[in-house]
Amino acid sequence: EGESVGTLFRASTDRQLARKQWLAGHLQTKGDVVLDGGAVKALRAGGKSLLPVGVVSVLGRFRRGEMVRCLDQHGDELARGLINYNAEDAKRIAGLASSEISERLGYCHEPELIHCDNLVLT
Repeated sequence: EGESVGTLFRASTDRQLARKQWLAGHLQTKGDVVLDGGAVKALRAGGKSLLPVGVVSVLGRFRRGEMVRCLDQHGDELARGLINYNAEDAKRIAGLASSEISERLGYCHEPELIHCDNLVLT
């Protein structure tokens, strides 16, 4: 009937930035992935996904979609992200090129271990 029926609240931050803030501080980590020097450099450069080839080891027990920490080889955290594979499968594909995932696992959810949209530097 043309009447005003409420209040509109507009977000003060970008949607992607808000998601990254949520990833950084509101989810409990379930495991760790330890990265080689090349992966550390790529993540620090920003805007990159974590590929299995850059993973040296996988620690902890986690399911697909849970939060894991990305550590350098000294144990320092540099990022957190939602992982595309469970711990067992992540261990099996660590160090492999993305093109080798299907051969090793018999399936491929994603070519990335953690997609850049689900990864935040800490």
